[in-house]
Amino acid sequence: MACQGCHGGEDLDFAFTMAFQPIVNLREGVVWGYEALVRGTDGASAGQVLSQVTKDNRYKFDQACRVKAIELAGRLFPGDGSRLSINFMPNAVYEPKACIRASLGAAKRSGFDPKRLMFEFTEDERIGDPKHLENIIAAYKNMGFVTAIDDFGAGYAGLSLLAMLQPDIIKIDMALVRGIATSAAKQAIIASLATLARELDIALLAEGIETQAELEIIKAAGIFLGQGYYFAKPEVERLPSISISQPWASCAGAFQGRLRPPTAA
Repeated sequence: MACQGCHGGEDLDFAFTMAFQPIVNLREGVVWGYEALVRGTDGASAGQVLSQVTKDNRYKFDQACRVKAIELAGRLFPGDGSRLSINFMPNAVYEPKACIRASLGAAKRSGFDPKRLMFEFTEDERIGDPKHLENIIAAYKNMGFVTAIDDFGAGYAGLSLLAMLQPDIIKIDMALVRGIATSAAKQAIIASLATLARELDIALLAEGIETQAELEIIKAAGIFLGQGYYFAKPEVERLPSISISQPWASCAGAFQGRLRPPTAA
C-alpha cells in the first residue's frame, strides 16, 4: 500500500542527529535500552530542532528521525540485546505498515534486529484522530514492537486514551518524579499508577530520576524501569557511561518477562 506521505511535503532544510540516554532495569541494575533524542548537528537543543518542524515537513522529519536513530544504534549497540526507543509523531503516520518500511530497511542495512525497537508517542501532541492512533499502536504491536506513552501525566491525553490504547509501557512524566521524596501527593499518585498498571498488565517507566531519594521511592512503588540524570545524561552519537552505585536487590515488584531485552543473536 502506497503512503501518501511519500509523495509530497517539504524537504528538510535543517540537519540533525541523535543523542542516547539509557533506560535502566532497576531490578537487575543493567541497561534495558536507550532512548534516541533529537539534537542539532551544531549543538542545537531538541526544542530548537523541533521548532523547525511544520505540518508540511513533519512526515519527512519523522521518517528521517527513525532512520537516523536505527543507523546509529546499529553502529553503537548492534547485538547486545538492548532496545532502541524511538519517539514518533502520530500525526505523521499515514498508514502504519507503509510508513514502517523505511525503518525496517534501515534496520536491515544496519544489522539491527527490528524486534528490539520500541516506539513511543508523547501525550502532549494533540491527537486529532484517536482511532487512527489506536490503529497505529495495534499495528506496531502486531509487528512485534514495544509501544509506550511518553510523558504520561502531562498534556492533552489522559486515562481515556490509556483505556483505548493499552500500550506496553507508560513513561511517567518527570514532573511527577521530581521531588517525589518530599511530596506525599506525588507518592500517592505514583502508587495509584503502579496499582493501575499492574491491573492492566502495563509496565511503568519513571522518567527524570535525579536523586537517590527519588530512586528509592520509585523502587518501593514496584516500578522496574527508570531513566534520568541519576544514571546518565544523554550524549550525542555515543552511549554514555552508566552510574549505578547502589545495591539493587531490594527493588520491589516483579520483573515483567515479556519486556525483557531479547537475547542477542
